[in-house]
Amino acid sequence: MPDASARFGRAFAPNHVSGFFVPRLEARDPRGRGSVGAGLVLEAGVTATAQWVPDVRPSVRVRWEGTGRLEISEAVAARLLAARPGRLRVHLEHALPIGQGFGSSAAGAVATGLAVAEALELPRRRALEVAHLAELFGGGGLGGVAAILGGGLEVRVRAGLPPRGRVVRTEVDETVLVGTVGAPIRSTVILREPRRLRHFAEGERIFATFLSGPGWEEFWDSAQRFTDLAGLVPPRLAATLRGLRRRGVSAAQAMFGRSFFATSPSMNDRGPLLRWLTGERIRFREVPVARAGARMLPGRTEGSPS
Repeated sequence: MPDASARFGRAFAPNHVSGFFVPRLEARDPRGRGSVGAGLVLEAGVTATAQWVPDVRPSVRVRWEGTGRLEISEAVAARLLAARPGRLRVHLEHALPIGQGFGSSAAGAVATGLAVAEALELPRRRALEVAHLAELFGGGGLGGVAAILGGGLEVRVRAGLPPRGRVVRTEVDETVLVGTVGAPIRSTVILREPRRLRHFAEGERIFATFLSGPGWEEFWDSAQRFTDLAGLVPPRLAATLRGLRRRGVSAAQAMFGRSFFATSPSMNDRGPLLRWLTGERIRFREVPVARAGARMLPGRTEGSPS
């Protein structure tokens, strides 16, 4: 029987793919650190359900449908519970693969933060700050939390969590292809290599050029250039990107996965492309660009953690 004193929270945070970015880690206040760049917020994402039972022995548990720990989401839940008494349980549902460049750690952090904050009656701002810091120091990414607070084609023109950071958004009625061609890559390894960060800083020119005429086509041109510059594409993914581009679609690596995102073909061209992807045994799906960002969800469900 459910505990009558239990309090619940439910939230959704969208996935995201970064087309190009430049690290910005100089700010003394870590809430002002992250990256500038641009990406697409996706309709797929992470749903979090939180349950807090007060006045019992303190404990925190984060579960999801896969195996292994979700350390960044766990850090968010534990930090928000802090010294409060009570049992906190969080269940996460991920729509896209974890560790494949689809912003799953940021989405999980934000969904967890918002759901737990609702259960604990904490301010939304507190949840977002904790999610941003957990993502930053946990090595999940450099700006994903700020990116998914709204939808569309997002351009991070000033690094950090708003209002320290600034994100400009354009609503686009488009669908993209996302797919994977291998095992996940741990972003923590890449983001902690100074050599890699210096290499990404060379994307400054790409970002400056994009800002001079930002738009849908310009985004794809810049994303493809950044993929080719970054030098992180494994052989099979490189072959997949070449195959996609030969078939008339723009395609880039989803940083930092063995994965891609690409423009969705027109109705006249989609048949041959989708048959090619299927024949190559490439796992893919079509996902709309989101119109909205992270948000609360109504009510509790039968799947609420206990």
